[in-house]
Parts: sequence; structure tokens; C-alpha cells
Amino acid sequence: MGRIQLHESWLSRLEDQFQQEYMHKLREFLVTRRQHRAVIYPPGPQIFNALDSTPFEQVRVVILGQDPYHGPGQAHGLCFSVQHGVRVPPSLANIYREIESDLGIATPHNGYLQSWAEQGVLLLNAVLTVERGQAGSHQGKGWERFTDAIVQLLNDEREGLVFMLWGSYAQKKGAMIDRNKHLVLKAPHPSPLSAHRGFLGCRHFSSANEYLQQHQKKPVDWSLPEEKLL
Repeated sequence: MGRIQLHESWLSRLEDQFQQEYMHKLREFLVTRRQHRAVIYPPGPQIFNALDSTPFEQVRVVILGQDPYHGPGQAHGLCFSVQHGVRVPPSLANIYREIESDLGIATPHNGYLQSWAEQGVLLLNAVLTVERGQAGSHQGKGWERFTDAIVQLLNDEREGLVFMLWGSYAQKKGAMIDRNKHLVLKAPHPSPLSAHRGFLGCRHFSSANEYLQQHQKKPVDWSLPEEKLL
């Protein structure tokens, strides 16, 4: 895994996870795959980008994804987000469609969600690495246990968070969340295969902001800055 690059607020809470046997095995797996010339996304320094960009105390909203994107130049450690200059993926296009319908915010021309992360939206995939062109190739290697620990920490140590659980996978992962302490919003996945079954029209973004304001927290600005021309 190389040098761990994540915010101190997370590192101090997750230090015990990095010492456990499953994490040592996961590290060995990643080293072995690289030795076999596997191309792994996202790049090493961005594996923990979600945790590095959104400190523990600043989390307001949690969106749970499943796997990083497996195409060149896409994944940078935030679920549903792609790097500048990369075409907006279909699921994210449906997320934008719902935001426009819900809040009247015009659809952006880029898929770079870093500004959400910096506002306290934890964009966390269940699995933090993948191999080029092979969706799900790093599932069942230990990442799920690590990200379960993250969700458990947020559930136990924070109050008044919004969890957006889209699709059965995210809903299963979020089953532990205490509904008396946090708002849990559930809908089908925004994928084109399922978005019409209830994701479109779910109004999760306005619901999240209303809940945050009721709990004396700043609402999220779901608009995105336009891509800067180099």
C-alpha cells in the first residue's frame, strides 16, 4: 500500500485496523498484484482520498458506494466521482438529474466531486481498490471489513449524520446504523438499470439539507464549480 495518506483524525481512530491480520494480508495481496504488473486504481496516494479529504469531525453526510471505477483516469478515491476531463459516468449523470429535479441546480459539465468531500460529504466506497478493466476484482480481500469499521465509528461517535444508502449493497452495509441518532435515506441505486425504480424522485438532497439545518448544521452546497481550463 505504500505510505498511508489520510487525515490524522481518521488515522488515530483506525490505527488498530492497520495492525490487524486482515490488513496485513490485504497489503500483501496488493503488493503481489503489482509485482504481477496489475494496474490498480486509484493511484496509491489517492486510495484513502475520501478519508483524507473529509476529516472525521467534519463529516455531515455519508454516501456509500461499492467499487472504484476501473477505467483509466477515472477513479481518484471518492465514490461516484471521476477526475477532471473524464466523461460523467451514467450513475453520476442520474445523481445530477435528481439534484436538478430536487433543488433546481443545473447539471454540471464535470464529474469531479472533490468540493462535496471538502464540505463534509464522505464519499466512501466499500472496496477501495480495483484492477483495470475488472470490476469487483478486489472484493472479499479485506477492504469491506475496513470500511465497515469506518461506518461503525461514525455511527457510534457522531450524532445527526445523514447516510445515503443507494441500492441493496449499500443498504446492507448500513444496516448497523442507529436510526435514532442519524438520518438514513434509502433508495434504489442510481445506475441506469435501477434509477427509475425510485432513485429518481427520492429527493434525498433536499431531505439531507433540511435535516442538517434542523440539527444546527450547515447545509451542503450540491452545486459544483466548473472545470478550470488549463
